[in-house]
Amino acid sequence: MSNHREDIIYTGEAKSLHGLFRVRLSRSRHKIAYQQFNKERREWQSYSWGEIAERVAAWQERLRQQSLNSGDRVAVSLRNGVEWIAFEQAALALGLVVIPLYTDDRADNIAYIIEDAAVKCLLLQDEARWRRIAPSIPENSPLQAVFLQEGEVTTESNICPIYPVKEFDSPPPPLTHFSASPNTLATIVYTSGTTGRPKGVMLSHANILENVHVSLTMLSIYADDLFLSFLPISHMLERMGGYYLPMMTGSSVAFSRSIPQLAEDISTLQPTIMIAVPRIFERIFGRIQSRLDAGSFIKKSLFQAAVSVGWSRFLYQQGRGSWRPTLLAHPLLDRLVGSKVRAQLGGKLRLTVSGGAPLSADVARLFTGLGITLLQGYGLTETSPVISVNLPHANRPQTVGRPVAGIK
Repeated sequence: MSNHREDIIYTGEAKSLHGLFRVRLSRSRHKIAYQQFNKERREWQSYSWGEIAERVAAWQERLRQQSLNSGDRVAVSLRNGVEWIAFEQAALALGLVVIPLYTDDRADNIAYIIEDAAVKCLLLQDEARWRRIAPSIPENSPLQAVFLQEGEVTTESNICPIYPVKEFDSPPPPLTHFSASPNTLATIVYTSGTTGRPKGVMLSHANILENVHVSLTMLSIYADDLFLSFLPISHMLERMGGYYLPMMTGSSVAFSRSIPQLAEDISTLQPTIMIAVPRIFERIFGRIQSRLDAGSFIKKSLFQAAVSVGWSRFLYQQGRGSWRPTLLAHPLLDRLVGSKVRAQLGGKLRLTVSGGAPLSADVARLFTGLGITLLQGYGLTETSPVISVNLPHANRPQTVGRPVAGIK
């Protein structure tokens, strides 16, 4: 019997994405919601749901000062972090529509999206990014304010006022809540498509909440799980799986510093769940292979035996393979090889999900053979985004799994 605790918020109780945040706040005000690296202190900092609510309230005050109306569009281009969450929750609670932007997108693409979506407020990481995109934004742009998360403002703009984001000196005003219908537009997510300009996908609160809910009918996620977030939240896979889903389950999220620091962050933070694209798993696979190539023949043979026996054990447990005497060697091989690889991945990783592109069979076999549950799935931005995913007890790594409820 599992000792994990469930604390799921159901869609009927949440009703909307900011309703989801409100319910989580009421249930878990003092529980750790997020972890983020503080560059000035050079240490990991934890934020409770109550502390996030204070940041949401502060952003509501900033957005109110812009005299925005329900349905107006605001955009965010930030690295993953608590400010991304706070800004969006503030906007949603005021009835605004959020447009996520990739931090490394081309300036002309960002300018096009701002005009196409009639974005009135924009939150950027720093002034350097504003200087990069400003020349592509026309003077008659709908923009009426730009907020910079980092640094001071040293240049003037003939397009709209630019404000550095500063902490409030006094406690922020109370949270405001917008009573949104589940079918109210929540976000427009622009995708590159195959030709021409980016295309805007319009998603309602219900679209996303229902997708989170049906995903939880496929996978068991608990309140004591820790997600590691490193894919861009501007992508629906991470936004749903690494932001809304943990909020619905009461799990915590840690924001990785960067891809080059990912291995160190995994080892330090010891996540239990990780959502990634194949190239992340291929990166880890490549690093393991490089170490093997530099090692002895005996070390390489032992590793290959551990993966092979582990894969055979996986097939046997899945009911797709027969028992064989070599499985008796699994406990020893796992102790010598598998457990050490899992320890390098924090030692607590119980579930990994891969999506966004096909996963190599060799990569899937290696991770699975070493005792790491790796599930491949498939989705589209238009479907909020999950369409199908493998199940731990019915996992066929060469496929994208079973359709979630409601998909035919």
